Amino acid sequence: MVGENIETGIYNIKDALKVANDQALDLVEISPSANPPVCRVIDYQKFLYEQKKKQKEMKAKSAKIVVKEIRLGPQTDQHDFEFKLKHAIRFLQDGNKVKVDVFFKGRTIIYKEQGETQLLKFAEALLEYGKPEMMPKLEGKRMIMIIAPKK
Repeated sequence: MVGENIETGIYNIKDALKVANDQALDLVEISPSANPPVCRVIDYQKFLYEQKKKQKEMKAKSAKIVVKEIRLGPQTDQHDFEFKLKHAIRFLQDGNKVKVDVFFKGRTIIYKEQGETQLLKFAEALLEYGKPEMMPKLEGKRMIMIIAPKK
């Protein structure tokens, strides 16, 4: 048995419970696989509260990855292209990933090469801010490429 204001040592279960009750605390088994099992005398509610608090801090510190999506067409004009490029730059600077896709409507699927060139041109323009995570890939009527921000 271990704990604050307690002499560390091997105790009988009844004695350990009596010591915990005398201090108005709980006897908690820490490592049951040890020989003999290790118990600690603590305020269990306070212990649970501290654990939840630590988990909450860890969750808050973890980075949340957000994927922003930008759509282009196979024949997107230069001005629209630059407008969407500015948005992508802002997303990358904020630390978000950018998913760029070219959507082929109807018969525009015959312009796959144009769509791929659009995506590669987009990635080349963003090289300063991020690097392509995956190259253009055709999935159904969409050609998709993901760009991750540079650290």
